[in-house]
Order: sequence, then C-alpha cells, then structure tokens
Amino acid sequence: QVQLVESGGDLAQPGGSLRLSCVDTGLTYRYTSIGWFRQVPGKEREGIAWISINDGSTFTIDSVKGRFSVSVDRAKNTVYLQMMDVKPEATAIYSCASSALCTVVAAFHNHWGQGTQVTVSS
Repeated sequence: QVQLVESGGDLAQPGGSLRLSCVDTGLTYRYTSIGWFRQVPGKEREGIAWISINDGSTFTIDSVKGRFSVSVDRAKNTVYLQMMDVKPEATAIYSCASSALCTVVAAFHNHWGQGTQVTVSS
C-alpha cells in the first residue's frame, strides 16, 4: 500500500515560515492527488490544500490562500507545503493523504501519514 511520511513541523514565530514534506516511501505514485489537512484537539480535521500528481495543479482554501502553497518533486516522490506568514491559529498537527480525486474532503482520501506538529507562538 501507499506509505506517506510527513516531516518539517517545528516551532515558528508569527509571521515566520515553515516547509512541510510528504514523502511516498513506496517510491511509486498510485494516486491522483495529495491533500494536506490539519487538526487541533477538540476540533474537526480541516482540509487546507491539494495538488494533482498528474499535472501539478493546486488548490488552497481561502483562509491560507496567498500564504500557503503546494508543490511536488516527482523525482523525490515528495509533496511540499510551503507555509509563509504563519499565524497562531495555524498551530495544529498537519497530515498528508492520498486520493483518487482532487479534493480537500477527508473522506475521499485513502492513505494517511502519521502527522507532524506545527506550533506558531512568540
């Protein structure tokens, strides 16, 4: 099965930057899209972005648009989430997941990484 591993979560100050990575350790793309999600304890998981492995097209939700972006390095089997001008409300566990559809709806995703913690604080 697809195996995804996230990394890059860290402590950042408001206004700072982080880049998260999502690596397919199987070294084979067997899906259409990779989505990025975040979850805070006591709150619903929120889909924030996706990228098409086929053509590189991307989507980000309005609350992060212009600050977060998604990219893919096919040679490295890696998808990145570049986070710029981060806000305290970005504090969450971030996960990537594979899907046959380009969507941020969690139910359409099949394989999930373990998550990486992002904390935004002064």
